[in-house]
Amino acid sequence: MVREDLRNIAIIAHVDHGKTTLVDQMLRQSGTFRENQAVEERVMDSGDIERERGITILAKNTSIKYKDVKINVIDTPGHADFGGEVERVLKMVNGVILLVDAAEGPMPQTRFVLQKSLELGHRVIVVINKIDKPDARLGEVEDEVLELLMDLDATDEQLDSPILYCSGRDGTAKKNPDDEGVDMIPLFEEILSYIPAPEADLEGTMQYLVSSIDYNEYVGRIAIGRIERGSMKVGQEVIIGDYHQTKNQYKGKIVTMYQIEGLNRVPCDSAKAGDIVCISGIENITIGDTICDSSNFEAVPFVKISEPTVEMTFSVNNSPFAGREGKYVTTRHIRDRLFKELLKDVSLRVSETDSADSFKVAGRGEMHLSILIENMRREGYELGVSTPRVLFKEIDGKLNEPIESLVIDVPENCVGPVMEKIGARKGELQEMSPVGSRMKLRFLIPARGLFGYKSEFLTDTKGEGIMSSVFDSYQPYKGDIPKRPTGSLVAFETGEAVTYGLYNAQERGELFITPGTQVYEGMIVGSSPKQEDLIVNVCKKKHLTNTRASGSDDALRLTPPRVLSLEDSLEFLAEDELLEVTPKNIRIRKKTLSNTQRAKDRAKINA
Repeated sequence: MVREDLRNIAIIAHVDHGKTTLVDQMLRQSGTFRENQAVEERVMDSGDIERERGITILAKNTSIKYKDVKINVIDTPGHADFGGEVERVLKMVNGVILLVDAAEGPMPQTRFVLQKSLELGHRVIVVINKIDKPDARLGEVEDEVLELLMDLDATDEQLDSPILYCSGRDGTAKKNPDDEGVDMIPLFEEILSYIPAPEADLEGTMQYLVSSIDYNEYVGRIAIGRIERGSMKVGQEVIIGDYHQTKNQYKGKIVTMYQIEGLNRVPCDSAKAGDIVCISGIENITIGDTICDSSNFEAVPFVKISEPTVEMTFSVNNSPFAGREGKYVTTRHIRDRLFKELLKDVSLRVSETDSADSFKVAGRGEMHLSILIENMRREGYELGVSTPRVLFKEIDGKLNEPIESLVIDVPENCVGPVMEKIGARKGELQEMSPVGSRMKLRFLIPARGLFGYKSEFLTDTKGEGIMSSVFDSYQPYKGDIPKRPTGSLVAFETGEAVTYGLYNAQERGELFITPGTQVYEGMIVGSSPKQEDLIVNVCKKKHLTNTRASGSDDALRLTPPRVLSLEDSLEFLAEDELLEVTPKNIRIRKKTLSNTQRAKDRAKINA
């Protein structure tokens, strides 16, 4: 049977191309909100970090009613680091809306998610968004999308995908770019006519695939997924297992069930094949599990999630300031929190180490892991984090490393410095094309070559460059990459930084701290332009003499310090350094805090 009263779609796009804003307008114009209801912008970005950074991290479900048809919409992340989210939710839908910026055109992450959708045979509606931009290139972007579909071996039907022109901000969609845009009705109509209704076997025994997991302190794990066959009822006895048979089948019971109406989860007693529902009451449920009627277990094939490529070591904070600012500081706290994250983040891996105090945490990229660290510090955790490392693989007896496809969009006069820096990091130019007064370059570069590059890139392009990368493949090891070109300014003693000490230290390099900052021996207070580390005494006070002139201290002028964010700090880290993360501060420090001990260790190595 075909469920004509239902459509399941996902919206895919590169980060910052306007997905969440478009979903806002779809919700408004479908009557989901009351006329006078106060609604925040980007209502689907519910997390604090998502709202602050303007990025989507978790895939989210909503639904829209149009002409008595329920359209389930999944808003997916655009950042490749959260690709694990996208890969699994695509199993719940029958078609996708591919959103492309009218000026930037298709970007690497667009390619990544679109490829997964085409492999699953989904139909595609192409939406060219932000057509009101002054630098919009509608004709060229259309051609680029077609080229991308051909590159990804799209079928003839997928190549004939309909194209709509939208302005998410104004809430308009139209089939012809020269027409006057009025509302989103053309998009709703295209979804109903082009995206296939789910085909459902309503008579068979129940079969449900878990595509996403939410967690609630009161009810435990909440599974989100689509009913593939039959119907599901509250109180039903079920069997749970997985396709790859990595665990034994076990019995359970559906305790509560919710359907998604607008932005709310509404309790329901039953649902049938094709519906996307949330269920709770099964304790150890995980992503990729199949839930079936107790009379007949048959697992649904599930996409194997791509492996992590970057790893960091999370450890208990052992600095002199440990325990002062955090609420959760012990091994047990950190361990429990990391394993709790595994319940809902399918692309994360956590493993024990030889030391009881530290854990190896592997993810899809620096940003993936930095979001986890940021969430932990906001929740009151205190921990130490090592520099990121790539995960090598041995293939046919040779060492292979992850290679990223990097796309860079820069002003023409900045191409030289960018090519030089990326060449030094073992990047290989694949293609180069002009886009107006700017150049678009695509490189294949080792993932480790991108560590610490972003701040240099912004300096070289005067803040005007755009860069984004996505995992491409594993290739043979490319050789050594030069280390960080700068050294560190290391604090000489424990105490409070004062103006006089900082004034003398700023001649040696760029400072990261201000007067009044508490420091300890071995803590990094700035960067040195030379490659070696320099020890500076930022706590040194001026000796008083009886002929001291009043106001002589006022003449000391400090250069404003460079304030490092969490990502900046991770980029800055060298091999012998750690990042101390607490709810109130982010400090960079040497692994060995004693300056004399480090000097002895260096002397041994040189000898």
